[in-house]
Amino acid sequence: MRTAAGKGKIVIISSPSGGGKTTICRRLLRRNRRWVFSVSYTTRTKREGERNGREYYFVDLPEFAQLRRSGFFAESARVHLHYYGTPRRPLDGAIGKGDVVLLDVDVKGAASIKRKYPQALSLFVLPPSKAELRRRLKRRGTETRAQLAVRLNNAIAEMEKYDRFDYIIINKDINEAVTAADHIIKSWTVGVTYFGRNKSKAYPVYR
Repeated sequence: MRTAAGKGKIVIISSPSGGGKTTICRRLLRRNRRWVFSVSYTTRTKREGERNGREYYFVDLPEFAQLRRSGFFAESARVHLHYYGTPRRPLDGAIGKGDVVLLDVDVKGAASIKRKYPQALSLFVLPPSKAELRRRLKRRGTETRAQLAVRLNNAIAEMEKYDRFDYIIINKDINEAVTAADHIIKSWTVGVTYFGRNKSKAYPVYR
């Protein structure tokens, strides 16, 4: 799906670490070949199976700092001991062409993008419980014990910011979560509100 030229749509997909935003983005892009993915920059180490320019552009701290000083990023922030940034030019270019642009960003990045692009749609992906969140983070096995503790503490704090987003998706089953996101985005691109704004009344009790 492509919108009219000059009327591209920004879709922010955010979650705490382990929420499932990256998997949801990948599957949405497989379903919708004309949608565009905004590849962010990061100073963190590349994980096994990741490819430079696909999940992220992996750069060192001096290069990241230089890009930020030059105004290259639409937003940037330090998250989980590393820096992340969303490049401005590809984002604005996709909007100008009428593309639907998916952003896979953390909660800080989502807030920054929403301030600069208030017309953007924001989706917040949550695990079904804090216990499940812990299990997912440990299962990934990509961080040291200290890094895992930072991510878990940050994730729990981020979960409390759900009310800043337009829609909330509880990722209990990944296929259902992807379908929900797909329906919300497609409804929004044609000017239809999908079942109303999903705010605090739909938020689960975390234990």
